[in-house]
Amino acid sequence: MPRPYQPSLLRILHGAVGLLVAAAWLSGLIVYSLHDGRWGRLPWQPAGNWIDIHGSLGVLLWPLAIAFGLYALTLGRSRLRKPENTAALLGLALAVGSGKLMDEDWLRQGDLNQLVYVIHLLAWLLIGAAVVWHVKAVLGRGGLPLARSMVSLQARSNDLPHHWPGQIRRFFRRSG
Repeated sequence: MPRPYQPSLLRILHGAVGLLVAAAWLSGLIVYSLHDGRWGRLPWQPAGNWIDIHGSLGVLLWPLAIAFGLYALTLGRSRLRKPENTAALLGLALAVGSGKLMDEDWLRQGDLNQLVYVIHLLAWLLIGAAVVWHVKAVLGRGGLPLARSMVSLQARSNDLPHHWPGQIRRFFRRSG
């Protein structure tokens, strides 16, 4: 059986988004614990301006999420037939979109009932569950070889960064 291979552009976008989502999810947990905590708090209160840290991660995530979403809707469209991938992408879109609409002063002022904040909390839960579902499905479908193919640094000779524009053009020619 051949080793699984994932396109290099997918791996780069997926890896960058995955790292930033994990960092934003964890920093969001800290922000929630420090400023809301209606349903529980962390057992420690880390120092720092976590609202700004979380917001900065969101600013970094925004353009990558757009690029990843465009990839998923075009070159990666066949992967969206799997509901766990669609759920993860929808969770990302909801988290980033609602985060862009947030006013950081709401939490600092204790205004916890803003609709956008409630949506952002739901997105936080959805993306956490969707990532677990996504990883479980990847492991169930292809095991560790498939999971390792997503973090591999090896690229085929026809899948280097200078090939990406041609891959995109071929997709649109086939789709058009």
